[in-house]
Amino acid sequence: MDKYKVTHRLLRQSIKSLVNRQLTSNNPIYRFISALPLGNGGRNPQLYRSFGSLATKVERNPSFSSLNSDDLSYFKGVLGEKNVVQDEDRLETANIDWMHKYKGFSKLLLLPRNTEEVSKILEYCNSRRLAVVPQGGNTGLVGGSVPVFDEVIINVGSMNKIIAFDKVSGILVCEAGCILENLISYLDNQGFVMPLDLGAKGSCQIGGNVSTNAGGLRFVRYGSLHGNVLGLEAVLANGDVLDMLGTLRKDNTGYDLKHLFIGSEGSLGIVTKVSILTPPKLSSVNIAFLACEDYLSCQKLLSEAKRKLGEILSAFEFLDSHAMDLVLNHLEGVRNPLSSAVHNFYLLIETTGSDESYDKEKLEAFLLHSMESGLISDGVLAQDINQASSFWRIREGVPEALMRAGPVYKYDLSLPVEKMYSLVEEMRARLGQSANVVGYGHLGDGNLHLNVSAPRYDDTILAQIEPYVYEWTSKHRGSISAEHGLGLMKANEIFYSKSHGTVQLMASIKKLLDPNGILNPYKVLPSLPPLLQLSSWTLFLTVDILIIACG
Repeated sequence: MDKYKVTHRLLRQSIKSLVNRQLTSNNPIYRFISALPLGNGGRNPQLYRSFGSLATKVERNPSFSSLNSDDLSYFKGVLGEKNVVQDEDRLETANIDWMHKYKGFSKLLLLPRNTEEVSKILEYCNSRRLAVVPQGGNTGLVGGSVPVFDEVIINVGSMNKIIAFDKVSGILVCEAGCILENLISYLDNQGFVMPLDLGAKGSCQIGGNVSTNAGGLRFVRYGSLHGNVLGLEAVLANGDVLDMLGTLRKDNTGYDLKHLFIGSEGSLGIVTKVSILTPPKLSSVNIAFLACEDYLSCQKLLSEAKRKLGEILSAFEFLDSHAMDLVLNHLEGVRNPLSSAVHNFYLLIETTGSDESYDKEKLEAFLLHSMESGLISDGVLAQDINQASSFWRIREGVPEALMRAGPVYKYDLSLPVEKMYSLVEEMRARLGQSANVVGYGHLGDGNLHLNVSAPRYDDTILAQIEPYVYEWTSKHRGSISAEHGLGLMKANEIFYSKSHGTVQLMASIKKLLDPNGILNPYKVLPSLPPLLQLSSWTLFLTVDILIIACG
């Protein structure tokens, strides 16, 4: 067996050396082959550069067509003049993500009003091999909702109708362009709540939320959209409308295909309608804002909260002192609800139940016990809705404060809770005084938002961050994307979280549903030619077989 391992490693290294002499490091083919396992799973770190101060080097797919006057005439015939946008100012907004980090060069923005129009657009684009990028509120953080080159932008914001709501079952059916905050308000008036809530709710749209499998602030209570979305309607690349808009909680008839589209970031089809199970609005909501002196206390407090608050626990958020400082210094009207003393960590705990006196008593007993045991160094319980809103403003305001502070490198990671903050501390040690490393996120479900705030986008800083962050996450069995998706930023980093066999199967599904590759190209999956995917796997499989045969 030792002989096998040594020979296996040497053959793999020889093949890599042979291929590397023929390909440059900027070639996507080189990146894919170099990402294949070598020996004990080591990776070449210089191959994992994501978009930072410089764009990820991606070449435009030469098989895609460019727009011409006939295309414009067709789209105007389908959508009408006003929904075929060529105005430079409006295109400027649609081409840039909200962080101003990713910029495309699309010359056309289409605004369909219904599923039929989306279908006609895609059928035509597929026949012409015109690449498209689906867009909603454009609040993504990984470059998934803006063009990379000249892709046609299809914005579904005009498709914003609530189709139906069943007060008995709590099932909401709506179009993909509904803004999340509008749905929250609508359901609140009906006596129900959205199982999804996030800081970008004023702009993000439910179709984009579903397409990215957004997590948010109440994941710990209601779980992911894979559990809350009962059905959806999606338009495939060839224009076929896939009707999976079920409203049943139980349906075991074959493959549950809706899950392919939840989290696929518009790379398999454009989501046009969604049905969601919404829970009843409960009358008792309590929020506590707490301080802890060390991360171990935060962990212990989470364990205690799960045991003692149990069924009423609906949110467990954390931020460190660096995040708090940014919020206090960059957001108007925000103040620290605790004493003027500086604390290392802050927690926001929310409970939601049906018995106000019982729930409050339960929370107060939990807080008293935690204070007496030394887990909490300070804390306050919201006395009214205004104070509760001010607590949430601190936590939800961290991304805005980071943006106001200047350039920021953002990483959305899923990690074992006990390991989460170790990465923040290690990044501070690596970067020293060159950047401000900030840690916050959804402690209740192990989701760290690691942010590196810097004076400017700097390749020297980026080289200290990547690929170290991805390698560290992979080493600790984490995910390089907890809730933001892969987009353009992390498409070539997918191997840190997914096996090569899994990625290969994903590519096969993509090829089946979108054979021309027009849907959100260059995102989610690594940019590599299909022939290479086959040949590289065949190559290494052949090596393995030869080694086994030779003993």
